[in-house]
Amino acid sequence: MTDFSATHAKFHIPDGVIYLDGNSLGPLPVAAPERMQKMMTAEWGQSLIGGWNEHGWMAMPRSLGDRIGRLIGAEPGHTVLGDTLSIKVFQALAAAIRMRPDRRVILSDTGNFPSDLYIAEGLVDLLGDGYTLKTVAPEEVEGAIDDTVAAILITEVDYRTGRRHDMARLTRAAHDAGALAIWDLAHSAGALPVRVAAEGADFAVGCTYKYLNSGPGGPAFIYVAPRHAEQAKPALAGWLGHDRPFDFDLRYTPGAGIERMRVGTPPVLQMAALEAALDVWDGVDMDDLRARALELGDRFIAGVEAACPDLVLATPRDHASRGSQVSFRHPDAYAIMQALIARGVVGDFRAPDILRFGITPLYIGEAEIDAAGDTLAAILREGAWDDPAFRTRKAVT
Repeated sequence: MTDFSATHAKFHIPDGVIYLDGNSLGPLPVAAPERMQKMMTAEWGQSLIGGWNEHGWMAMPRSLGDRIGRLIGAEPGHTVLGDTLSIKVFQALAAAIRMRPDRRVILSDTGNFPSDLYIAEGLVDLLGDGYTLKTVAPEEVEGAIDDTVAAILITEVDYRTGRRHDMARLTRAAHDAGALAIWDLAHSAGALPVRVAAEGADFAVGCTYKYLNSGPGGPAFIYVAPRHAEQAKPALAGWLGHDRPFDFDLRYTPGAGIERMRVGTPPVLQMAALEAALDVWDGVDMDDLRARALELGDRFIAGVEAACPDLVLATPRDHASRGSQVSFRHPDAYAIMQALIARGVVGDFRAPDILRFGITPLYIGEAEIDAAGDTLAAILREGAWDDPAFRTRKAVT
């Protein structure tokens, strides 16, 4: 049984703050500053360039990849870390399309994160030759999979509403139609049990700065199923994805398996923070985490609906269809969220009308859930959000 009081103590949450935005940026792990300081002074400071060999920096993308792989149900040796999520989406998508050369359609849904769609649009524009991106409503994805589809590109949990796709069902439908399945786990990894191997995913990608708590700008990861590891060819082929990068061969030879999905020099300082963050997960059972998140989510929904009749639930009530966040709709959602943040309850806003709250049991319990609901109710009851200062949009919402 996971001890969530113990995990709570492993994060720094500022005094007076209830943090319900870990689905956007996870809080600072208590151990991260010391780990990063060691990296900077004892490793970089003393070893200089020798740190790549003396301290194993070059191997970290694979070793940390395997630690993330455990959390997403991947086979060992098939997850690697590095670069940004957009780059990993591009790599996975380009590789998948190349594996289905007789097909021209990428299928996604209108609830997907815009960046994924931008990447897909850019790729089809680059390829030309009849390639298209087709988007349908989330509930229509399965019915739209046919023999024209090369790959489906799906984010498992909708970033706005928390709606969760059925990975096993959609992957099976894709395979039955001869297509490949690419899954974006940005709002899944570290939030709920993911089983990419058992559920047949061909590729999966995700970021580490949300539920995995690696810090702002933390590196992304990519998973390639073992059956594709030696066939997948990333269009974005970097020097660290070469079979012998330090031969400096002018001709690209893909590295073995997942190594070919490496691109640029790994972000060593950021990986140090991630390493400290992943230590927290060593004592966490993902099924325990899921059960607790659903329990807290139900509690928050019940409390807010009872006290805030003007808010409309946007998140599915059904547990199987829900990620690890709760979202409500209101025409003045932005101003309400700013008023909430001013009182120490930190969630975030997503256009056009979403108040979004991350339910993260590693550092959130019943007391925080209840206090957040009470604060939200007080703001609405008092009309405290109706202030010009709370209506002024900031650069990051």
